[in-house]
Amino acid sequence: MSAFRVRLKFHDDLTFFLKSKTSSGIIDRNLGEKTSVKDVIESCGVPHPEVDLILVNSKPVDFSHPIVKDADIDLYPVQSQCLLFKENRLQVRSIKRFVADGHLGTLARTLRLLGFDVAYDRQAQDRQLLSVMEREDRALLTRDRRLLMHAIVRHGYCPRSQNADDQTIEVIRRFHLFDSCTPFSRCLRCNAPLERVIKADIIDKLEPLTKIYYSEFRRCTDCGQIYWAGSHFSKLQRRLEKIRARCS
Repeated sequence: MSAFRVRLKFHDDLTFFLKSKTSSGIIDRNLGEKTSVKDVIESCGVPHPEVDLILVNSKPVDFSHPIVKDADIDLYPVQSQCLLFKENRLQVRSIKRFVADGHLGTLARTLRLLGFDVAYDRQAQDRQLLSVMEREDRALLTRDRRLLMHAIVRHGYCPRSQNADDQTIEVIRRFHLFDSCTPFSRCLRCNAPLERVIKADIIDKLEPLTKIYYSEFRRCTDCGQIYWAGSHFSKLQRRLEKIRARCS
């Protein structure tokens, strides 16, 4: 097979994954054998879960499409302003269950504060993250682009920011979660749902001042951790309200 040229144009924030010298979003590749468009994309450093629409010579294709001759390839993320070919999108828009890698602990906690189901183990290795993702049908949250490129990853996202609140906003926007927020409904320690509990049923587990000043409590349905609106509660409320306001 004769060598051929492929020109890739990465639109919108997909340029986040490219080297600074490719700020235009355009990369040229010279190929000498048939290659799937997925492999060509990821050779440029862009994980496949980040790509929502692929146009090869202006025609929509999926990740398995073979590249065998000269081609111009346009790539768009989920949140692209491109409104073409809505029926040919490659990513699921709305997902509510996640697994976060060990470097995203604050993001995992913040998403749990908002009521979202986030599996998180700070010590988990890559193979464990992928196993939980696949077994429990979760979207993978990680800033390790190579992990996102793993063949078994169906849904995932790489937060662009290193700030936890900004990361939270990114995830809410990417997975269309704004209307699904249920703050203070999930355990921050183990991720299980919380249930309302009568004070009399847990009074022996409370500190003396807590017994006096608080009357409404929730308890984790799994680990038994008890929660109430203590002195830190208003601060958390303000933080979450700021996040939700920015999402809207």
